[in-house]
Amino acid sequence: MHVGAFVAWLITARVVQGAAAAIVTPASLALFGATYLRAERNRAIGVWAAASALTTAGGPVLGGWLSETFGWSSVFWINPPLALVAVAVLLVFAPKDDLIQRRFDGIGAAILGLALGTLTWALSQIGPSEAWATANAPAQPGTVLTIVVGFGIVGFAVYAFWERRSEHPMTPPRIMENLAFLGLNVATLMTYTGISIVLFLLPFDLVDRRALSSTDAGLAFLPFTLGVGLLSEVFGGLADKIGTRTMLIAGPAGAALAYVWLALGQKECLTLGVIVPMTLLGVSFAVLVAPLTASVISSVDQTDEGLASGINNAASRVAQLAGGALAAGAASFESGYEVGLAVAAATSIAGAFIAVTATPAGTKAAGSGGA
Repeated sequence: MHVGAFVAWLITARVVQGAAAAIVTPASLALFGATYLRAERNRAIGVWAAASALTTAGGPVLGGWLSETFGWSSVFWINPPLALVAVAVLLVFAPKDDLIQRRFDGIGAAILGLALGTLTWALSQIGPSEAWATANAPAQPGTVLTIVVGFGIVGFAVYAFWERRSEHPMTPPRIMENLAFLGLNVATLMTYTGISIVLFLLPFDLVDRRALSSTDAGLAFLPFTLGVGLLSEVFGGLADKIGTRTMLIAGPAGAALAYVWLALGQKECLTLGVIVPMTLLGVSFAVLVAPLTASVISSVDQTDEGLASGINNAASRVAQLAGGALAAGAASFESGYEVGLAVAAATSIAGAFIAVTATPAGTKAAGSGGA
């Protein structure tokens, strides 16, 4: 197959895969609204987060081994059998849906996608680049980036305008006027931007500077993913008892400390410079994920829980885009690794502050809003 055709097929398949993930994740969270009382959701979502983390833990290790043994394309054979098992389980055990008729807001999706795309590109261009001096002369990179960022911001304004007039908006005005829901989603955006920066930069440090193999680099992520996987249910149950506010502070704060540790420990041995801070990061996200997700879902009426989980999932995906773009821009600097980790720590602390502002003291999932 011609290289250009192969790349086109690969990109198309990844688009389909992303669309499928966009369908599955909100639906899986919406099942909690149909299955569990609000007072029980932190623990239930903790189990969900644990299962997600444990499977994610095997991904880098299995993917690294498959790439080294059979080639990179072999990693795409992991998902099909798992998808078949998931479909079978859902057909047998999932409760029946109470359907609400909604239409897809194609115009709104196009406007939002264009705005996100322009801002993502602009973020990825942060940093020095010799290409600008030749390919874009006499235009200055700062001028071009300013125009692109302005275009993206205008795109968001147009999207907000359209959503107030659309008969079937993706983000209905009533849900975006819910300040608790809005704040918790901004907190999600900030905290997941931080982790996305780290997950982008760390593999380069492990492989390029520390000279680890793909498999060993994947193993270095196990403390993080196993920490989330083994402890999410525990901390989810604790949140049901003591409320979410304390945990929404402790989780991002611990993550920020882990990012600073990774930056300062770049010249230390692998155990002290990577394994220990990644363990702290795993514990911090185990503290954070279930209470944050449960608070988002519980901040709206029950009829909007599926929509709320979809918006929250979109916020985390946008964070991945923004984090990857910021990390790519930061990596172009001489101390890009440290700069990126500093930005990750700052976004994590900002996420903690916003989450606490949006969550009254003593709030539990059962009483954070909605029906």
